[in-house]
Amino acid sequence: MGTWIAPSVIERELYGAKAAGDWAAYFDVLARTPLYVAQPRAQSDAHPGSVFFHATPDRMLVVHTAGMLPAPTPETVFESRSLRWFAEVWAADDPAFLAVNPGSPAEAYLTTAPADLARWRAHAEASPHYGLPEGKVHALFTGGPLHGPVAHGLAVGSHLAVTNGEFWNSLAYHGSGYQYERRRVAKSWSITERSDWLSTLHTLLDSEMVSPVWEYALRVRRALASDFAGPVDVEHWRHVAEASLRRNAERAAEPQLTPDGVTVAQPRPSAEVEGEIAGVRRLIGRIARYEQRFRADGLLPPDGWVRSVEGWDIGRASQMARWGVGCRYGTVAEAEQAVLRAGEAARDTYRSWEEFSAGYVLGRCLHFDEEEFGTWYTTALAAHLALTTDPASPWRNIPWNLG
Repeated sequence: MGTWIAPSVIERELYGAKAAGDWAAYFDVLARTPLYVAQPRAQSDAHPGSVFFHATPDRMLVVHTAGMLPAPTPETVFESRSLRWFAEVWAADDPAFLAVNPGSPAEAYLTTAPADLARWRAHAEASPHYGLPEGKVHALFTGGPLHGPVAHGLAVGSHLAVTNGEFWNSLAYHGSGYQYERRRVAKSWSITERSDWLSTLHTLLDSEMVSPVWEYALRVRRALASDFAGPVDVEHWRHVAEASLRRNAERAAEPQLTPDGVTVAQPRPSAEVEGEIAGVRRLIGRIARYEQRFRADGLLPPDGWVRSVEGWDIGRASQMARWGVGCRYGTVAEAEQAVLRAGEAARDTYRSWEEFSAGYVLGRCLHFDEEEFGTWYTTALAAHLALTTDPASPWRNIPWNLG
């Protein structure tokens, strides 16, 4: 037992409390930890709002903590509930024992008499939080890759993992439970079946969800920075973007020679072109103001700027791959291929973890934040700072260029 490596900090704390004979500390950990119950997938699909107790022959209900979950399979899913929930729903004819991580050094077999349930409730009421703290880096010490291309692709999605209080390197993903994960992607992404998931995943991997207007504006500046090998003045940036848009509009109105002959194009209405130009000029101002704040908050270096916002799609693609596993819309093997592609796409566009992160955060802010610098920004900033400063962060331990 002395050589056992706990899969995560949860099991490490449970094992430490058990080894010390400190059962009050053991219950404190349980009270703030989601406990996962196996369910036949067919039963869960038929009764999505329910959790069924399937006792072992010796009258035990087996639960696992997050680091001890088995790999996902098509037939079996897991739902998570709190110790408080178990205390409130446990009935007299329910199993006699709650078996926590049976077969591991951190195991415990808890009796379920009324006094025991009262003890569970007391620890739950005293718990300062539930689940892994958000805004911090959490990893599986075993059961998830820590180095190499797959780990790199998973780390590309670690912004969301940190923001949501999840293990950044969990490829065999269960999330917060099967039905919770299904509700999450249905609400936020309108994904209700495998085909939806595949379509969304491929769109994100190809960076086709971010606005092409955002990328256009940033592409103009990249070209200017390359030409002048230095900082680009905002007004010069606006002027060049406007001139480019006008040229494109004029070319679109010119006759085109095609295999079928000469095609006479219809010029775009001037009001439409002028509206597009005004929108890009405003966008450039927004980007410049965000970057100014990014520099002040340490998200960009003093002379830094954002190369591309494709990182927002790429980072979400890495996480979407795992969400598909949790929902059983995809397999672990499919998720692995997707996170590998996410890592490759990130390396093709950016030159460092910090550059990637700035692109991810700017995309998130342009979509959600409206220059309010509210929680859409502050939570992303907290994740960036955690990932760039925590010695255990994948960004501090996995080189950007894997070669």
